[in-house]
Amino acid sequence: MAGWWPALSRAARRHPWPTNVLLYAALFSSGDALQQRLRGVQADWRHTRRVATVVVTFHANFNYVWLGLLERALPGRAPRIVLAKVLCDQVVGAPIAVSAFYVGMSILQGKDDIFLDLKQKFWNTYMSGLMYWPFVQLTNFSLVPVQWRTAYAGLCSFLWAIFLCFSQQSGDGTFKSALPFFHTKGSSAIKGSPEK
Repeated sequence: MAGWWPALSRAARRHPWPTNVLLYAALFSSGDALQQRLRGVQADWRHTRRVATVVVTFHANFNYVWLGLLERALPGRAPRIVLAKVLCDQVVGAPIAVSAFYVGMSILQGKDDIFLDLKQKFWNTYMSGLMYWPFVQLTNFSLVPVQWRTAYAGLCSFLWAIFLCFSQQSGDGTFKSALPFFHTKGSSAIKGSPEK
């Protein structure tokens, strides 16, 4: 079991792009599977495959290239540099990523209006992301080695995917719509469990 970390580190050094992309995709897709479980619905593996497709074809690759561009444009870990990277990420990268997710999912689901989810949920999702991603990226840009930044973003995307996939399927893009649902589901499961 202890041999997996050195192997993963070697893979990240030798093949950083595919290693980061696959880690990101696996974690993000797992977030979709978990949100289905938390909602108490039957597992929809077709939906999870669609999420994985959007993540592999766009999100993970975009993040890898985007984080590399930010590092080349703003090299270093000085506080001003890190804050500039976070600002660029939230002003440029985040809107692209949110838009690509909603449009990509709508295309793969065969919706007539592929922009409907984007029009209805973009601002709420973007604003919700501003409560999460700046803190993630602050940590990413200041503490995480460059070769692991996409994988770290993928790890944090696991939590974001739970929210984002819920919003895409039945929410309005706000934490307010997602959190009470999960809280209610969890509370009823706890109340319904027999005591021993």
